[in-house]
Amino acid sequence: MDNPLVIVLAIALVAAIGAAVWLYMRNRRTEHLQERFGPEYERTLAEHHDQRKAERELEQRAERVEHLNIRPLTPTERDRYVELWLSTQARFVDDPTGATEEADELVGEVMAERGYPVGDFEQRAADVSVQHPGVVEHYRAAHAIAVQNARGDADTEELRQALVHYRALFEDLLETETPAHTEVRR
Repeated sequence: MDNPLVIVLAIALVAAIGAAVWLYMRNRRTEHLQERFGPEYERTLAEHHDQRKAERELEQRAERVEHLNIRPLTPTERDRYVELWLSTQARFVDDPTGATEEADELVGEVMAERGYPVGDFEQRAADVSVQHPGVVEHYRAAHAIAVQNARGDADTEELRQALVHYRALFEDLLETETPAHTEVRR
């Protein structure tokens, strides 16, 4: 009679250890994704209302970007883009709408130069969130204002805010070193 009881207790112990290991690994995965994606983790979680789905999406983004040929800008490329940005900023005084549209195009050019696919906005934002999680929300905010402006509903202050948002992503994209995958800028 002791034998079946020992077997049942051993099975229960193995199951408890297995559950503890699974829970530990799941928590580590969550912590890693929170560190890596920063505020983007919370945004994705709120969007999906399901932690497993949100974390799966973030992992798929990271895997997708890992297969892209993202490269740093050369110092010459970087200097050229800085000059273009300064020109765009200066243009804002006389033509806020044109400067904001130009800023959007310039961010797209830098992304393309670095190796990011530049098709659909949501895919671009998702791709950028992997290596630039601290500023992707700026990109989304700028894009929302640009869409509002295309409808004729954005005032000069909103366009100024869009330019500030674009600049945050632009400056992050200009880095000349490949970002650390766990680095989160705040």
